[in-house]
Amino acid sequence: MPPDERSGTSGRAVVLSARDLTKVYRMGEVEVHALRGVDVDLYAGEFVVLLGPSGSGKSTLLNILGGLDLPTSGVVRYRDQDLTSADEGTRTRYRRENVGFVFQFYNLIPSLTARENVALVTDIVRDPMRPEDALELVGLGHRLDHFPAQLSGGEQQRVAIARAIAKRPSVLLCDEPTGALDIETGRVVLAALERINRELGTTTAVITHNAAISEMAHRVVVFGDGRVKELRTNPTRATAQELSW
Repeated sequence: MPPDERSGTSGRAVVLSARDLTKVYRMGEVEVHALRGVDVDLYAGEFVVLLGPSGSGKSTLLNILGGLDLPTSGVVRYRDQDLTSADEGTRTRYRRENVGFVFQFYNLIPSLTARENVALVTDIVRDPMRPEDALELVGLGHRLDHFPAQLSGGEQQRVAIARAIAKRPSVLLCDEPTGALDIETGRVVLAALERINRELGTTTAVITHNAAISEMAHRVVVFGDGRVKELRTNPTRATAQELSW
């Protein structure tokens, strides 16, 4: 069992809870153990960094927390709902209504403007933001009608973030969101995530191999070999613009 995860959370409610998660991939006669008994909680309104090298199990955990995959064993709960025993329809509703995803690559539709890419999400949820408001929140209110090819990599990533948060998710799960960006652009993207966490209160989890990014988190969960190796709370947090790597 990892150390007490409630330290430094100021009594915040648990939004996502994982207990004793394992994930085994079978390739012929070979078994790959991606997760080996992982316990982790995400708390309301916190900014948490999941830190570790490639192959340590971070992305596998994120996919399971986001309802994109199921564990081999263990339990994931969203508030009081058991996601691991839920049917596919329930998990689809969970993904649609409660989780925003941001990946290393932006997955924008080239033939649609920034506004239209965000509107794809707002058209399928109950209480969305206006696409214009979501783009303004990430600093792109002046780029609404530009196509992806007219945007820099950092701007495309911020459109992807706007698309993810436009449905007002409880949880934002980000997998190496700065992995394809230079340091200055990465800081701008992290500042957008920082603002969303601060202004909307969205529980934000960022997967990264970059230890510098952990300085802006409320809590850091360190992974290695499919296990949680360390949990720590930052007594003071750096801003995105203060980071260097």
